[in-house]
Amino acid sequence: MSYQSELYQQVILDHNKNPRNFHEITGFSHSCDGYNPLCGDKIRVHMRINEAGTIEDAAFTGSGCAISKASASMMTVHLKGKTVDAARVIFDEFHKMVMGEMEPQAGLHNLGKLTIFHGVREFPSRIKCATLAWHTLICAIDKTGETTME
Repeated sequence: MSYQSELYQQVILDHNKNPRNFHEITGFSHSCDGYNPLCGDKIRVHMRINEAGTIEDAAFTGSGCAISKASASMMTVHLKGKTVDAARVIFDEFHKMVMGEMEPQAGLHNLGKLTIFHGVREFPSRIKCATLAWHTLICAIDKTGETTME
């Protein structure tokens, strides 16, 4: 097993067993539900976004596979303190990376530790697991009020 694969497994397992920001935010301003019918993952993303458009707090609740839970955990950690516009850029970069449309080593990006999900592209059936929280984030930002099933 390569170092990258081993690191990926360790990070995913850690965030699955000990998810960060796994709670509902009191007084959240934005939320949305996400559902992956292929594997049954259900998630709700909660955020408190101030008038300036900064994500003051981000959290999630729900149940899902290890990849889904780890992605939501790392997403909430990464986005706290960022603007909504920055969150949209990071969503786009993350989505392109896991879809195989962007190589994180090839240039500048805003993903930081999220590049650990680079290998998900090798498992097409798991891409929806990794992106569910991200699509739910955009649903919450846009306040669509619908459950996203991306």
